[in-house]
Amino acid sequence: MAVSDRSTTRALDCGKTIDELSDYLAMDRIPFDPTIETCPECLNALHALDQIAQLSRDLLDNDAAHLPPPPAGWLDAIMTSIHNDVRAGRSLPLHHPDPRVQLSVSEGAVRALLRSVVDQIPGPVIGKSQISGDAERLGAPVTINVTLSIAWGTPMTPTAHDVRQRIYNALTEHTHLDVTAVDVTIKDIHGYNTSRREQP
Repeated sequence: MAVSDRSTTRALDCGKTIDELSDYLAMDRIPFDPTIETCPECLNALHALDQIAQLSRDLLDNDAAHLPPPPAGWLDAIMTSIHNDVRAGRSLPLHHPDPRVQLSVSEGAVRALLRSVVDQIPGPVIGKSQISGDAERLGAPVTINVTLSIAWGTPMTPTAHDVRQRIYNALTEHTHLDVTAVDVTIKDIHGYNTSRREQP
């Protein structure tokens, strides 16, 4: 299921576009393309696109007559965010006991981590994520800002708290960022959280 908007070309740093990756995913990744399957940016984008495609299928499966329509441009905004998130961006340093060794993780990889954390929670879909602050300097305080689209029927305050805590825990475990705050903003509502539907 292709979920791309052909009105905008979104090229990654590796040269592939979100449209190309969406088409590749729609073909079940056949024929195998090693230039995609060995590229970290492409793999992160494929994972995010697959999540959005599944969400789109879930929305179609729901009873649309009883659901509020997604806001105008909702899907395109998420697609644009995926494009921005998977780009490499800044190099964020990691601690190493040997001063001669310099290790870093790309900003895009950290944003992909944030998206994967939110993917594990029923109801929310991450829209935009941003690392604010001098993240290229070890020990510098940074703030994480994420926006969410949340499924209709999902409790907002507990979900936002869950997202905030999981993001903080993941960044503490997998990066050396000095995270002083994780700000979560719910901007959109989509579909229905089927995991919370009452059973007959």
